[in-house]
Amino acid sequence: MSGIQSLFRTSLIAASVAGLIACHEPSSGTSAAEAVPYYNTPDFTPVWLTNPAEVDQKITHHIADFSFRNQENQEITQKTVAGKLYIANFFFTACPTVCPKMTSLLKAVQDTFQADNRVALLSFSVTPWLDSVPRLHRYAASKGVISGKWHLLTGQRGQIYELARKSYFAEDAIGFTKDSTEFLHTEHLILVDQNRRIRGVYNGTQPLEIDKLILDIRALLPD
Repeated sequence: MSGIQSLFRTSLIAASVAGLIACHEPSSGTSAAEAVPYYNTPDFTPVWLTNPAEVDQKITHHIADFSFRNQENQEITQKTVAGKLYIANFFFTACPTVCPKMTSLLKAVQDTFQADNRVALLSFSVTPWLDSVPRLHRYAASKGVISGKWHLLTGQRGQIYELARKSYFAEDAIGFTKDSTEFLHTEHLILVDQNRRIRGVYNGTQPLEIDKLILDIRALLPD
C-alpha cells in the first residue's frame, strides 16, 4: 500500500468513527446533565435522554437495597446515600497493585467534593472475610479516607457479590452471569445518581477517567 493510500485509509477510518460518535452522542443544545448518559444494561450501552418524561419509561434499572458495615462499624444502607450522587467501586485491602492506585485517584474525588454533602463514596470489599471493620478502619486511616464521606464496606460475601454483579454490573456482561462463589475483581468506578440509576462507568486506574468522573458529577449536581 502506498503512502497516499495509507493516508486516505486512515482518514476514512477516522471519519467513520467520528460519524458513529456523532450519531450516538447528544446534540450540542442539550444541558450539562442531559449530556451525561444513563446505563440500563450490563453491557454499559449509554442511553442519552433529553426528555425527563422518558426517564422512568426507558431507564428501569436501579441499584438494589443493601446493608453493610463501614470502617466505623456503622450500618450503611440506601438511606445513607438517599438523594446523593455517589461513586461505587470494589477493592480489597490486601491488593498490592490496582487497588492502591484506584484508592489514590478516588481520594482526589473525595477531596474535590469534600465540602459537598451531596456527594459520597462507597468502596465494597471483595474479600470481606479478611476485611473486618478494624482492618478497614486502619486502611482508611492510612489512605486519608474521610469518615462520613467515604465508606469502606464489609459484610456477607454473597450479598456483596450479587449487588456488585446484578446492580452495579461489575465486570461487564460477563460478570453479570457469574455466581457469588466466583472471585470478583474490577477496575470500574460506577457513578450513581440521586435516583439510584447508573450514570457513568470509568476506569479507576486512569487519571483522565477521574477527570471525566469529576466533570460528570458537577454536571449532575443541581444548581
